[in-house]
Amino acid sequence: MVSNLTPQSNLFLANLNRIEQQLTEANIQMSSGKKLNVASDAPGDVEQLLQLRTDQAKNQQIESNLTLAQTDASAADSALAGAATLIDTAVQLATQGANATQTADTRQSIAQQVEGILNQMVAYSQTQVQGRYIFSGDQDQSPTYQVDLSAANGIPDQNGAANGVDQLSDAAATQQIEDPSGGSFAASETAQQIFDDTNSDGSPAADNVFAALNGLLTSLQNNDQTGISNALSNLQQASEHINNAEAFYGTVENRIQDASNFASNYDTQLSTEIGDKQDADVATAAMELSQASTQMQASMQMQGQMPKSTLFDYLG
Repeated sequence: MVSNLTPQSNLFLANLNRIEQQLTEANIQMSSGKKLNVASDAPGDVEQLLQLRTDQAKNQQIESNLTLAQTDASAADSALAGAATLIDTAVQLATQGANATQTADTRQSIAQQVEGILNQMVAYSQTQVQGRYIFSGDQDQSPTYQVDLSAANGIPDQNGAANGVDQLSDAAATQQIEDPSGGSFAASETAQQIFDDTNSDGSPAADNVFAALNGLLTSLQNNDQTGISNALSNLQQASEHINNAEAFYGTVENRIQDASNFASNYDTQLSTEIGDKQDADVATAAMELSQASTQMQASMQMQGQMPKSTLFDYLG
């Protein structure tokens, strides 16, 4: 196709198209706040931008998981602090009950207090956060233990242990918390690990909290001074076991806080990198818009001043 335009006109139109494109791009950046609105704006940056967004979404999910884990760990720490206080009270009652001056009646009175402690201890094993039993491991919709005082009278539970409770499940706590800096870590223990520690043969360990309380309760009810003394030793070991469990959750809380700080800083870093890839420099865009408008006006004025020749000019 033969063009009727002069070379000067073609050049003018080419420049005009270029200026209009600059105006359009500057206007889009000013209105959207983005310099990368479609893939064609910066093809080389699209893949990196998508990866950054994927990384940020994953990091934000980890942050959400850490917040939930921190809530659980804090609730567990608080519950175990209460449990530790209960054990200390039980130790005092055992010391009192072991005194030779106590009678069968006074020991029965002490036994009633110990029974109340056993009930409260089971309640701590049933601690809930938003409807989840945080010491029930992977089966967190139901408690692991319930009170069964028939077991306290010497009737073994399903594990063969007469400890005043029924064990309703034995689910492990397998969930791991993902650390944004890499790897993962366990953030919970089960009620069985904390309150019902057992030996390799399934029998209650010396530091078994429920069994220690049951041993004291049964000995007080039977006016058994030797049994009370033995229960006192077990309670002291149970107290150390509870304190160790509380220390575990204290460590977990610290680790979660460190991971949360890392995730927060990483999110800021990713937001900055995403911004560098896609956000417009508004000041620069405004300047480019102004420059393009000035160039457009100047081009139109210049074109208007170009001499216009007709056939009559050449005919004389």
